[in-house]
Amino acid sequence: MCSTSPVAPVGAEPAEPYTVRLAPGVTAFVQPDGGWCLNNAGIVTGGGRTALIDTTATVRRARLLRDAVADAGAPLPTTIVNTHHHGDHTYGNCVFPEATVVGHEECRRQTVDSGLQLHGIWPEVEYGDVRITPAEVTYTDTLALHVGDTEIRLIHPGPAHTVGDTIAWLPEQRVVFTGDLVFNGGTPFLLMGSLAGSLHSLKVLRELDAETVVPGHGPVTDPGAYDVLERYFRWIQDLARTEHAAGRTPLEAARAADLGEFAALHESERLVANLHRAYAELEGRPLGEPLDLPTVLGDMMTMNGGRPMVCHA
Repeated sequence: MCSTSPVAPVGAEPAEPYTVRLAPGVTAFVQPDGGWCLNNAGIVTGGGRTALIDTTATVRRARLLRDAVADAGAPLPTTIVNTHHHGDHTYGNCVFPEATVVGHEECRRQTVDSGLQLHGIWPEVEYGDVRITPAEVTYTDTLALHVGDTEIRLIHPGPAHTVGDTIAWLPEQRVVFTGDLVFNGGTPFLLMGSLAGSLHSLKVLRELDAETVVPGHGPVTDPGAYDVLERYFRWIQDLARTEHAAGRTPLEAARAADLGEFAALHESERLVANLHRAYAELEGRPLGEPLDLPTVLGDMMTMNGGRPMVCHA
């Protein structure tokens, strides 16, 4: 079941979102092609109630998610779980004013602090009237939610993709919503998290023994996706050690790197951001410590041929 996401041709518009029924009352809302700001969400229904796992980057796409709930004959959501603070997973919260937003305490803090950050990175995107809607209920380590008879177990794995990540685990259905701890077909992105922590998060995910994995971006998959990610993270560690010791900058290291098997992953410009994070950890800086965002974004643009990263949200 481990599959990769096709990359839309340059200039092409991605396909509209689609839904995948994973178990009774459990549906994935998938946004092709899974690239920048085209994330996945989850719909969990039971006992006359509905919960969402994440929303979307734009009001238009959040309304498509709202329509998907209605098309399934489910009640409007009363709960939203945010797997982390990035705007592609949280901007759409405001389209569900009847819902209580739940997330890790660091997710709330960073949602507030980041504000409309995506607007500055991709000002050309039509986001709609986004109102930042952070978590109203927060937790630190674990939290159990119940949607009818369905348990959604929220687990914080520590700093990984960000410092406020949440795994949403449905133990009875053996379905896990990973947020951006897992990219399927795309390059992982560690700028605001941790390389060592991302390896630890894979250990946490494996211990759940899920059958179905809903990544933050890319098609629904299975635990085989973890193996690709682990190889990538180990490769980044080795590359960073060698290049850092040689005195090369993250950009110099990224431009000279042989991607090997990882050349098939799209958004390869993220390599330089991941090296910035790996260098910081080699230098003993705290996991998840903020890095210089303009510098890293500039390096990613350089890696992308001097062009801004493509966002289809």
